[in-house]
Amino acid sequence: MKNAIILHGRPSKAEYYSEKYPSMSNSHWLPWLQKQLLNHDIFAATPEIPLSYEPLWERWVKEIERYDLTPDTILVGHSCGGGFWVRYLSEHKEVKVGKVVLVAPWIDVEREDPNKFFDFVIDPDVASRTSQLVLFNSSDDVSEIQASVTRLRKEVKGLVYREFERKGHFTHKYMPDDTFPELLEELLK
Repeated sequence: MKNAIILHGRPSKAEYYSEKYPSMSNSHWLPWLQKQLLNHDIFAATPEIPLSYEPLWERWVKEIERYDLTPDTILVGHSCGGGFWVRYLSEHKEVKVGKVVLVAPWIDVEREDPNKFFDFVIDPDVASRTSQLVLFNSSDDVSEIQASVTRLRKEVKGLVYREFERKGHFTHKYMPDDTFPELLEELLK
């Protein structure tokens, strides 16, 4: 059976604890995408990473490794979640998965994170262990994301790049609603 793991990004501490916002795994387009994949008989999980505002590598790995990662597994990561998949797959060369879509991935090119969450070497052949590695980027996203996108495009062989206009960081602030039909279409190809 096909499965999918949809991984959220890194919130601020204020957003994480705010009553105003849903949990990260229930934010933006993640619940919509999960439901759409379920409607296509793809078991879709949206893990909630505890204390995700302060990313600790071992904590994120522990949560992800609760799920099966097989050649039929679809991986989606938004922002820090996209960067997580790049590091995880770079460091776990034995893992082969299906399609991987990185949405506005962040890999901390400027090395600002004191926890060194992205202190790793990108495997230039990471895409070869997927059925396809696709990167979604909006030209109006912030400079930190653009730096990450530039580095990934330069270093990862076989990466498929899709550029969007006026989608910002692919969050509520920039999207007209909670749907993300372009992402669903890409995953179902």
